[in-house]
Amino acid sequence: MSDPESEPIGARALHETSLGPPDAEARRRTLSSGVADKDCDAEPIHIPGGIQPHGFLLVLAGDLSIVQASENLSSLTGASVGTLLGQPLDAVLGTQGAQRVAKAVLTSALDDAPLYIGAIDVTPAMRFDVTLHRHDGALIVEMEAAAATNDAFASMYPLVRTFARGLQDAASVQALAELAVREVRALTGFGRVMLYSFDEEGRSHVLAEDRDSRYASFLHQFFPASDIPRQARALYLKNRIRLVADVNYRPARLVPNVNPVTGRPTDLTYATLRSFSPVHLEYMRNMGTHASMSVSLVVRGQLWGLISCHDHDARIVPFHMRVAVEHLGHMLSLQIEAKEERAEGEYLAALRRTMGRLISAMGEHENFAAGLQATPKDMLSFARSAGAAIVFDDQVTLLGSTPDEQTVRALAQWLAEHTSGVWATDSLAREWPPAKAHEDKACGVLAVPVSQIFRHYLLWFRPEVMQTIKWAGEPVKIESADGASAPRTSFSPWLETVRGHSSIWRQGELEIAGELRGALLNIVLRRAEERAELATELARANKELEAFSYSVSHDLRAPLRHIAGYGDLLREQEGERMSEKSRRFLNNMLDSARFAGTLVDDLLTFSQMGRAALRPASVDLNLLVRGVVQEFEVEGAGRRIEWVIGELPHITGDAAFLQLALRNLISNAVKYTRTRESAKIEIFASRSGDEYVIGVRDNGVGFDMKYGAKLFGVFQRLHRAEEFEGTGIGLANVRRIVERHEGRTWAEGRLGEGAAFYFSLPVEYRNASGTSGTQGVRQPGVSTRKPRKNHA
Repeated sequence: MSDPESEPIGARALHETSLGPPDAEARRRTLSSGVADKDCDAEPIHIPGGIQPHGFLLVLAGDLSIVQASENLSSLTGASVGTLLGQPLDAVLGTQGAQRVAKAVLTSALDDAPLYIGAIDVTPAMRFDVTLHRHDGALIVEMEAAAATNDAFASMYPLVRTFARGLQDAASVQALAELAVREVRALTGFGRVMLYSFDEEGRSHVLAEDRDSRYASFLHQFFPASDIPRQARALYLKNRIRLVADVNYRPARLVPNVNPVTGRPTDLTYATLRSFSPVHLEYMRNMGTHASMSVSLVVRGQLWGLISCHDHDARIVPFHMRVAVEHLGHMLSLQIEAKEERAEGEYLAALRRTMGRLISAMGEHENFAAGLQATPKDMLSFARSAGAAIVFDDQVTLLGSTPDEQTVRALAQWLAEHTSGVWATDSLAREWPPAKAHEDKACGVLAVPVSQIFRHYLLWFRPEVMQTIKWAGEPVKIESADGASAPRTSFSPWLETVRGHSSIWRQGELEIAGELRGALLNIVLRRAEERAELATELARANKELEAFSYSVSHDLRAPLRHIAGYGDLLREQEGERMSEKSRRFLNNMLDSARFAGTLVDDLLTFSQMGRAALRPASVDLNLLVRGVVQEFEVEGAGRRIEWVIGELPHITGDAAFLQLALRNLISNAVKYTRTRESAKIEIFASRSGDEYVIGVRDNGVGFDMKYGAKLFGVFQRLHRAEEFEGTGIGLANVRRIVERHEGRTWAEGRLGEGAAFYFSLPVEYRNASGTSGTQGVRQPGVSTRKPRKNHA
């Protein structure tokens, strides 16, 4: 790549490319790169054992005596490097220079922070810029030929002031990048200057470039993540600027090769003169680069990108020039961070405004799902998605472009089993293979769970975004004849098409989604509290109503009996003397009194359903049903009724209440089949999971299913009283009895074709004390039944 330690020292697995699938040789090169990656990751680039020869390096002991020196110092002192070992620093820097170093050691912070000591005259004709730092137990002095000016920093501001003014005018990170490459090239004179950023996968993307026409362009091209191994990235965070003055340099070794004070090779992480890996230098030659300099761009403590400079000829960049460029890199990093944070802040503010509208809509509706459905535009724009789904209470609501309902249900099930909290991916098929068939709509997903218990989810979908990457050469590592990794030699544009990914979910989007989840949970909790309070109030009102109905119905029984009794006496004694009209009035009065008495009796029974305690015991439904059927066989002796009674289970429950429930259902079947010449009534049972289902089916008048939800309510009738007698309370009694046994009721019917009424009872009965009893034969491993929804 552009940086001396950024060549492709690894390879990336290739997807489908515009040039077709890789051939066998390309596959061999690609597969062999895994070893190369490991080798490069393990390369000790911080302890190269030598420096670039355009400067000199000394390693000092605590008393400032020389313990190591670069071998090229002999050209400066005229004596063998070995003669310098053990000598005081004066032997190289002179008394004045040694004193300046000694003062810096006593007064300055030098750990991992190179300090410019100043320009020091080593000989009457040689003046050097000297820097000093301490690292890994070693005190390191670097010397480079000084510029003609007496102050290395005197010209720094004029060099960067144009850039500093331009920073304020740049409206975006792209504009900053374009400004930076122009200014750095103008400052340094390099033939090509590039600025590239690193993406989430570690790939380098060239954002801006300024070059001489003789140089190839890499603008908008990518370099593979393997170009910069882990230890190189760590080093670039510490040492922000690096220079290779001449790719064909001969390294100046450190003598001796191991620091005698620390007993290990000297760590040159912070040394500007540090020598580079031969593989990196070979890469530069293959690229036609003979001099290279790079500056790290660090944003929020992470390596965001690099400014990289190339030249076809050797180029020594003076110390003051490097300082100016390094300073420019610092300013640019701060501006990038500020602009990214501002853009991110504006985007998050817009998301929060959208979230506020969603929360407001949810607050205006009975449940949050209805509120979100009412604002589909905000729902989709919240996560910049093409589609969204609301999964709530077994209902799935789809908005925009989404997979089908069945797929969304299956995804919600998978999410509940495999994820927790806010979860997102830009490649759902990689995590959940069934999504492969829906990548045009749901390649990426953001999932926000709304409950810790139920499968309630908000889902946002993003479609696949097919991307064509233009690489700066085929991103593979080539294996040399001896099996070692070798740098690639071609940098011609190479295209790759990447599929199976949506646009990525930004961290800010996930954070706002978490805030939305918190707001949703608060809304759900508040609604639950309101419903609990309402339920408490309703329970109190129901108790009062039951007490009232019991009292009224009990007190009305005697007067109604008196009315009926005196009416009968009046008819017996005075009937012959009454007119026909008076007798008709009296008969109507007696019928009404008797109906009122029946109604009062039914109301009294209904109120007792909630007041009387259950007396659970083992009940044989076969005996119970046959006893009830015998009653109706006697009453309907003149009718043709076919009774079909199946095998019924033994259950645990209150026998008296269950008999009443069955009597009501069988009574309805008898009543609503009396218009049939031949009636057929079936009573049957089946086992379904953890419950028994008991049914009563007839071939009577039936009912329209659109009224089915009303059947089990109080005073609900589907037929006129003139056609079929009844008070409309019988089925309400059935529901109350069954619900007190932790069961449920429902019905099916077709007008003119008959009806079937069902109720369920748990296989394992749990009474108020919390102890369990098994209905029928105990089944090993059957758990306590959980409440289920009414299928009606």
